[in-house]
Amino acid sequence: MDKTRGLMFLFICVGLGCHMTHAVHMEKLANIKICADKDCSYVISMAKALEDYVASDCRYINLRRGQMIYVYSKLKPVEGAGVFWSGSVYGDRYVDQMGVMGYFPSNYVNETHVFEKKTVEIPTTDMDFFCA
Repeated sequence: MDKTRGLMFLFICVGLGCHMTHAVHMEKLANIKICADKDCSYVISMAKALEDYVASDCRYINLRRGQMIYVYSKLKPVEGAGVFWSGSVYGDRYVDQMGVMGYFPSNYVNETHVFEKKTVEIPTTDMDFFCA
């Protein structure tokens, strides 16, 4: 009887875990991104938020006025589209020190320091706009 209860508990836990995590593929914001390297792993620049920005979905990050942002890529817009950059922000709380990555509108920030002037253009993928 105990073995049966243990298996039922395991199935319930696994089942609940599967329903708690899901991911969504979102629409691509651009087909090309500008990065410091081919993997977009190096910071292009630092920027300072000019005003607060509230993220509209999970692809974006919230910004607080005065907050510093590490910029990793800049989307190359299709004509007429908005210009978004990808970066990370760090919170004041210890639990936020890992940083949060996402997109934000470039007109909400002022680029304060450029680390890498030589950049590369690479195609975006569906994973660039993946929401978890």
